[in-house]
Amino acid sequence: MSDRRHFLSAAAALPLSALAASGESHAAELPATSDFAGLDFARLQRAFVALYDVDRSIANFDAAYYGVLTRPVLAAYREKADWLNRHNSTFLRNAVPGMARDAELDKSRDAVARMIGAQADEVALASSATDALYALIVNYALLKPGDAVLYCDVDYDEMQFAMEYLAQSRGVKVVRFALPEPHTRANILAAYDKMLRETPRARLLLLTHVSNRNGLIPPVREIVAMAKARGVDTILDSAQAVGMMPFDVAETGADFIGFSLHKWVAAPLGTGGIYVRKDRQADILPWLGNLLYPASDMRSRLPTGTVDFAARLTIPAAIAMQERIGVARKFAHLRALRDHWYGPAGEIRGVERLLPDEADNYGAISSFRLPGMRTMEQARQAQARFVEKHRLLVVAKAGLASGPVLRVTPALFNSSTELDRLVRAIAAERALFA
Repeated sequence: MSDRRHFLSAAAALPLSALAASGESHAAELPATSDFAGLDFARLQRAFVALYDVDRSIANFDAAYYGVLTRPVLAAYREKADWLNRHNSTFLRNAVPGMARDAELDKSRDAVARMIGAQADEVALASSATDALYALIVNYALLKPGDAVLYCDVDYDEMQFAMEYLAQSRGVKVVRFALPEPHTRANILAAYDKMLRETPRARLLLLTHVSNRNGLIPPVREIVAMAKARGVDTILDSAQAVGMMPFDVAETGADFIGFSLHKWVAAPLGTGGIYVRKDRQADILPWLGNLLYPASDMRSRLPTGTVDFAARLTIPAAIAMQERIGVARKFAHLRALRDHWYGPAGEIRGVERLLPDEADNYGAISSFRLPGMRTMEQARQAQARFVEKHRLLVVAKAGLASGPVLRVTPALFNSSTELDRLVRAIAAERALFA
């Protein structure tokens, strides 16, 4: 599969200076591909920080929301937007000589498919992971009245809403459960096994690859296999996984996956994707009877209204940038940034961290609670205080059975100096609710 992925090194072999050809060029500041290899944490940090032009008046630890474009990808997006603005409907109506709209978009679709180890006809572009996952959940064709569907507290809010909607739209029983804390691998596997055993009519499971609440990475492949053994399909929410960590659809074992491209792949806002294994596509109905594409075409599974075409045309540049960085290197650096604050924060008296120290259960995202922080109103108050007093953006998140948290998500553009400021701020606010 790696050979298929590394096609981008050749197919998108423009130098960074060429990617940044339009607009203000910062190419002199950008490292060449080879310069990423063999760097220690401090030098790699400097190289990554140089890829971005971001406001630093507030240290932004909200990378789980969406990914800031690197300078070369931003330049490529501006170039696509300028070109599209010049050609407008002549491009959309296939009137530009020698250029077909869908053929150009298929270049992005092909790049996405290769990135995740899929075939192009198993993938369609979406406007977000949320759109893709709604399409998978509400259009899953195999549910019958009396069947059951399962989801848990670490799952994303809107995907929980979609699962609940199945009760009124399909007459199924919705079973919600909370993962036991601490979120150890053993506890997680035991919880999913218990719920599957106790729900004999279960037909569909929602599984989150990386939780947007506390950053938990569960043992995905094992859970998917456990569900399949009981005849339960899994819809995998990989919004926070694709681009953050090495990812291959075959390695997940899941047949239905929704994911974002504007988060960790750092393509422009309004980009995401949907994957359905080829022999399972009939089990996801076309979007509201969509006839613009035939039912055999994955693109029929998503809304077909007008989108940001410039954003979609920029996807190959974002994937090329990721390949230049190296997703394994990127993941390791994000985990190192997380470790830089997470360990010291745990030494502050009364501060509660949400994930146990197991090697494979976290990536960039993690959360904490201040002593005495029990309500969402308190969490929002704390978020505001970190911004106003300390110039640090952490995010109040609800939804876990154990209570609200403050989420911290470093990006490649964050520095250890900013993370040191975060640790000092947590210590300073330790008694905010005590």
